[in-house]
Formats: sequence, C-alpha cells, structure tokens
Amino acid sequence: MLAVRFAAAALAATLAFAPPVFAQSVEAFYKGKQLTMLIGSAAGGTYDTWARTIARHMGKHIPGNPTFVPQNMPGAGTLVAANHLFNIAPKDGTVIGGVSREAPIAPLTGAATKFDAQKFTWLGSPTDETNVCVANADAGVKTFAELQKKQLIVGDTGPGTGTYVFPRVLNAMFGTKFKVVSGFAGGPAVFLAMARGEVSGICESLDAVQRRGAKQIKDGSLVLLFQGGAEPNPEIKDVPYVFDFAKTKEQKQTLTFLYAGQGIGRPFLAPPGLPPERAKALVDAFAATMKDPAFIADAKKQKLDVQPVSGAKIAGILKQVYATPKPVIDKIHKVLQAGK
Repeated sequence: MLAVRFAAAALAATLAFAPPVFAQSVEAFYKGKQLTMLIGSAAGGTYDTWARTIARHMGKHIPGNPTFVPQNMPGAGTLVAANHLFNIAPKDGTVIGGVSREAPIAPLTGAATKFDAQKFTWLGSPTDETNVCVANADAGVKTFAELQKKQLIVGDTGPGTGTYVFPRVLNAMFGTKFKVVSGFAGGPAVFLAMARGEVSGICESLDAVQRRGAKQIKDGSLVLLFQGGAEPNPEIKDVPYVFDFAKTKEQKQTLTFLYAGQGIGRPFLAPPGLPPERAKALVDAFAATMKDPAFIADAKKQKLDVQPVSGAKIAGILKQVYATPKPVIDKIHKVLQAGK
C-alpha cells in the first residue's frame, strides 16, 4: 500500500510540473490548408459566380490564410449539396458551401432533404434578393391579369428552388396559368431555352435576370411581370409587387412564407457541430470579406450587387419561417407534391 501511495504521489508531482497541453489554435489549424467551397449549383450561374468570387477573397480573412478550392455539386435545386454539408462533409471547418435561398426552407415543403436547417452554421449572404417572374414578349403575357387568362410556359431548375416553387403555388393561390417544365440544370439553361423558344419564361432572382437579359429588358423583348421579396424593390418600382394581389390573411401568410428566401439571399453555410472557435472564425471572415474593398470591386466587375446579410439574421429569418402555422405549410406542401 505504501508503494502504491508513493507512486501516486510521484505521478501527481510530475503532472503538476508538466507543461500544459493547449488545443491547436485556429491559425495553426488553418495555416497552409486548402478549404473546399462547395457550390450547390451548376457552373456559370449566379450562385456559382458569387461562390467563386467569395472563394477568391475569404481565405485572407481567416487566421492562417488558407485558400479555397471551388467544387460544384449541383442537383435537386442545391439540396444535394445541402444534404452533403449536413451529413457527410467534415465538421472541422474545412468545408463551407453556398446553397439556394429556398434550400433552408425546403424541409417544410416536402422536398427530399436530410438536414435540420436551423442546426447549420450560417455564415451570411453577400446580398438579399428580389424575385421576378419574366416572360418573352412574344409569349403574349405582359401582366398579372393576362397570366390569369393565358398559359405561360416556364422552366424550373429543381425542387426547392424558386423556379419550381413560385409558379406552382401562385397557380394554386391566384389562378395564374404557369405551365412548368422541369429538368433544367440551372438558370443559364432556362435562358438558353427561352432564346430557342422552348420555354417562354422563368421566375428567377432579379440580379440573375439583369445579368442574363439586360439587353432584352432594355429593348422590350423580355417583360418583368411582377416582383416578390421582403419588400418592393425600388430599383424596379414600376413592376407590380406580388403581395398587392393578396386579398386574405392566409394568402399573405403564404406569400410571407414563400418569399422569406429573398431575405436570406444567397446563403453560405458550414456543417453543424463545428468547433466553436473555428465556427466563429468562419463567420467573422465572411463578414470581413463583405467589407473588403477588393472583394467589392471584384463583385462590381461581375455586376454583382453587394448588400450583405449576416448569418445571425439568416438564423432569425429561419426561426420565423419555421413558426409558420402548420395548415398554411400543409397547403403549400400539397401543391408542391402534386407538381412532382
């Protein structure tokens, strides 16, 4: 017994004078690393452009100055990437990604999701959004009233995206006559189909429409039918605001739910469960990137408008959305399921 007590005392003394073991610092962890910027959409689209622009600048704002390697993982309106980030991607701060504004809300609308949107590490968005439904002028639909009388063929890029959700729910709510054609890889593919006359329109973000169709808008061959978002966009003040068509409380609740994604913008996120100090480093680095003059100049060069939304604000919007009355969500879900 005496020997055991002596050994225990000796061990305690050794530990008392041993140098402390520190966890690896954020800077040491990231130094020299290549991080992955997972892009949930196809190459060439606006989401892709935003992600690659951020990837060029964000690393210098992370301690250790790692670099980012963009990797496209398109599918199901960016839900493939969102599912991957939640379930498969390393939860060590080496992978972040960009998904569609509708992806965080998709679990509520019956899409094929395997994630809890409120558990992601939300980094922020470089911009908020306005959605516009547009039509080729030769389609013969130039107003909301005409859309309630005449069919407009529009393309969609997958369940969970606005191109899929808005036309279907607006048909059910207001009797609009969108005919939705699925199977497009991204917005650029729909615009190409519009140019070929294979479809006649799309419900898409204003910035994407302006980037791809500025000439057509100017010459009148592309018509902006109406806009939707958290509030009317003064840049297109003459374009009708979809909320003005709502007559009942339920219609207004439905539109609030549908267009919540516009306040989310172009969201960037990391997997859940990151080490807290790395999660903070990524959130802080994203915020710093949004103020970086070099990033802002790079975005402007590509006709991208920087209007940042914080990760905390995105989390707050999601909290509000997930509190939407269940009967309202159930009706939306039923409409979207019928569209599959």
